[in-house]
Amino acid sequence: MPTARRIGPFEVPAVGLGCMNLSHAYGVAPTPEEAERLLLTAVEEGVTLFDTAALYGFGANEELVGRVLAGHRDRIVLASKCGMTGVDGRRVIDGRPETIRRTADEALARLRTDVIDVYHLHRLDRKVPVEESVGAMAELVAAGKVRALGLSEVSAATLRRAHAVHPIAALQNEYSLWSRNPEEGTLAAARELGVALVAFSPLARGVLTDAPPDLDALPASDIRRGMPRFDARHYPANLARRSELARLAEQAGIGLPRLALAWVLSRGPHVIAIPGTRSVAHLRENLSTLDADVPGEVLDTAGRLLNSATVHGPRYNEATLAEIDTERCGRAG
Repeated sequence: MPTARRIGPFEVPAVGLGCMNLSHAYGVAPTPEEAERLLLTAVEEGVTLFDTAALYGFGANEELVGRVLAGHRDRIVLASKCGMTGVDGRRVIDGRPETIRRTADEALARLRTDVIDVYHLHRLDRKVPVEESVGAMAELVAAGKVRALGLSEVSAATLRRAHAVHPIAALQNEYSLWSRNPEEGTLAAARELGVALVAFSPLARGVLTDAPPDLDALPASDIRRGMPRFDARHYPANLARRSELARLAEQAGIGLPRLALAWVLSRGPHVIAIPGTRSVAHLRENLSTLDADVPGEVLDTAGRLLNSATVHGPRYNEATLAEIDTERCGRAG
């Protein structure tokens, strides 16, 4: 498996680090000391792509990443996102050019840098043509504040419209054994256009790890409590599929997380995975996928066991799905 892949002008290992859960979404955040240790260990272990966003912790994640990694800036590829932020304690999608320009300046200050390597539009604002949002982001490139542009959670058609305004270096979409939406268009479109497909939640929001979420232990603030795949109607069936995958991984001698990540990376040489974690041990396990040689028949079997036809429940509730521009696939949402 090629361990180096391209994202715009940058070459990065095929596994990066999604920083969201150090500040946002998954229950109680780790202590600053724990988060700092995780980030610095990632640098030591060779991670170069670090992904954050203005939304995460309503700015706190960018501040964390900026503070901890400022001294390693020349060793990393720093990615962040605009177009979805926290306003008065609420998540707001806003792709207006003036908001994008302001958010970028705020991000530069929080990240303690003069330039963001890859800047994504976090969500398509359905009230603003993507050409206008990307046009404002292109101005940031011209001003030297951003090096390359990306999108997140958009369809192949929107990717093509944006790419016609300014070259798009990266497209972030959820992609894992249980979330196959990119296979409905963006996986192929990204490869055709020379765009990196950056897969977030490649371990199915913790399900495809050695310790899947215990729903009874999740804090009320954990976003998985509002996701249909984790509710009482669907989660037991999804855990049963996970158990089958775990047996397959054990038989192959590789462990479930490595199998799940290897499957994602096998989908194309333009695919990069950005699993998130709060555990140094899990970080190292994820990175060990770069050295894994998983037989094709094992990957094929994994893909048959869990896919858009066998997963139970859509990935988001209907209100959230209505905000997202990606293609839907089967009952997977």
